[in-house]
Amino acid sequence: MSLMNKPRANPRELTRAENAYRRIKAAIFDFVLLPGEGFTESDIAERLGMSRTPVREALFRLELEGYVQVAFRSGWSVAPFDFRKLEDLYDLRVVLELTAVDRLCAASPMPDLGLLRATWLVPEKDRPKDITEVAALDEAFHSTIVSAAGNLEMARVHGDVTDGIRIVRRLDFTQPPRIAATYEEHAKILRAILARRADAAKLMLRTHIEASKAEVRKITIHKLHSARPHATGI
Repeated sequence: MSLMNKPRANPRELTRAENAYRRIKAAIFDFVLLPGEGFTESDIAERLGMSRTPVREALFRLELEGYVQVAFRSGWSVAPFDFRKLEDLYDLRVVLELTAVDRLCAASPMPDLGLLRATWLVPEKDRPKDITEVAALDEAFHSTIVSAAGNLEMARVHGDVTDGIRIVRRLDFTQPPRIAATYEEHAKILRAILARRADAAKLMLRTHIEASKAEVRKITIHKLHSARPHATGI
């Protein structure tokens, strides 16, 4: 069949596939589906309330991204953690973010970091307490520092790194003390950048990221199960 005669994809099915993709990916990031856990297309389709076709499309997309694996005759499973890859991504993250700090502190004029000020330099009573919200704000803090540095390719690569470590990074926010610590650390880093104290900002930023990287080495199945929400619906 030629490309000219190939049936067009049903836009409704594409929408369902995108919906399935986002919901399954969120379930992996939120530990509803744990690393190594097996499942079938029918099971996921039933839980999502849709047919198997969009679910299959979503799973093949997630397989290409490395989040799930397919096994002949035995369905699918969430990809296990590749700890070496995760540590390599954290190392790359350090390089990108330290470079971004240098560029920001040397820029004239300095790019507008007003959104970061409004989020991280606020009284304790005004800080969000929701774990999911703070995890998203944490990502935005680091992504904004890199994107504000003005190198589009660096920002693109950093976005890929962020996506690759998100599943373990969220473990940092399963304990309330980590929220307070993140606010204090981000505030100090931001103040140093705004004062153009590049060396101080980089030292604090490296320490901040290395602490998160150290958590990767502490991950256990018990910890993942503890992070799993009580309601396990996708």
